[in-house]
Amino acid sequence: MNRLQQILLTAFGFVFIGIGILGVFLPLLPTTPFLLLGASCSVKASPGLYSWLINNRLLGQYIKDFREGNGIPRKTKVTAILMLWTAIMYSIVFKVDNIYIRFCLLLIAACTTWHIASRKTLEQDGEESYSVESEEK
Repeated sequence: MNRLQQILLTAFGFVFIGIGILGVFLPLLPTTPFLLLGASCSVKASPGLYSWLINNRLLGQYIKDFREGNGIPRKTKVTAILMLWTAIMYSIVFKVDNIYIRFCLLLIAACTTWHIASRKTLEQDGEESYSVESEEK
């Protein structure tokens, strides 16, 4: 990898990680995809940045859970869906007059809700999950 590629990938890594961090606070901006992009840009170009991201106590878990196929915590699913619908409904009621744009916003919210809800749910420690085996005992 030449020096220019390394600089560009590191810069893109920082940009994507920054957008991912914003996604933690902004309801319509996804977090995990941008963190994954940032991680993939930095894995070869900046091992230090990648190591920081993976070992970060707030951000690293998003990437680890995705890489390991663990799913999305139930609390995160509920929070994301509530924030999504709150923002969409606010926009529809107070900001958008065009009926076609309102319809598009509702369609986006419905598809995003379906996507989030259809992902595997990560069971947190202390939560009991139903299984047939536990009923038979």
